[in-house]
Amino acid sequence: MRPMSRKDKILKLLKQFYSQRYLQVMALLGVAWMFIFNYIPMYGVIIAFKEFSIIRSVAEAPWVGLDHFRAFLDDDELPSVIRNTLGMSLIKLVIGFPLPIVFALFLNELRSLRFKRAVQTVSYLPHFLSWVILGGILTTWLADVGIINKVLLALGWIDAPISYLAEPQYFWSIVIASDIWKELGWSAIIYLAAMAGVSPEMYEASTIDGAGRFQKMWYITLPSIKGTITILFILAVSGVLNSNFDQILVLKNQLNESASNVIDVYVYETGLASGRYSYATAVGLIKSIIALILLLIANSVTKKINGHSLF
Repeated sequence: MRPMSRKDKILKLLKQFYSQRYLQVMALLGVAWMFIFNYIPMYGVIIAFKEFSIIRSVAEAPWVGLDHFRAFLDDDELPSVIRNTLGMSLIKLVIGFPLPIVFALFLNELRSLRFKRAVQTVSYLPHFLSWVILGGILTTWLADVGIINKVLLALGWIDAPISYLAEPQYFWSIVIASDIWKELGWSAIIYLAAMAGVSPEMYEASTIDGAGRFQKMWYITLPSIKGTITILFILAVSGVLNSNFDQILVLKNQLNESASNVIDVYVYETGLASGRYSYATAVGLIKSIIALILLLIANSVTKKINGHSLF
């Protein structure tokens, strides 16, 4: 058989594209959206190197070089901002990342389909509530006259009511616990989808060999979804500097500011709210560069360890 010419390859590609035209149009719309809203606005990054003002265009703004980057690195609030951001994000990564996997594993073992659907629905329902609503609920629950204090007082675990959101030492725990509560069920969906692709024949063969449920989970289910876990872990590591802005902003107040001042809130309050757009852009650019470095490191490490990576 003679090799295909370039013209034949192009014709074959066009025929394949036409046969998939509806799927291709859907994909192209997504690419167009990403280009318009993600790539074109990247031109605005140059204001990090300028003294931008809303009364003149980006082109008219004078260049200031790395002044905004130096100002951020010399800011007295930088140590506490970095400590709060990394502290909460790393704890979320260590505790919050494995929990959806464990939850999905046990949920996958439920034999009653009706009970399984009920548990899944209840677990991912909080995901569809905004942090404005959940923040109001948490503020009410954690107040000194809230249900949490009433329960703890009734059990004799505390002697006097505690206003939890007014105490900085409780803030990290509140943020981490509420984030896990909101996203646990939703995060487990992708793992359940990966588990659905595991061949039933593997479970049947292991049953014949005398394997129990925990052995099946450890030796069959987990290795089968290793690729999915790896990719999500890489993305989680790259987003370690991304605090949940909506959550922090809703729960933050002046009394817990020492524990709640993270990079996203700092950029909003110091940069955008004060009209320092160039400064806010510079801080955001530093954060993006660090996230890219973390992504490359996590991708390289996971590829060497288990052979799976994002690229």
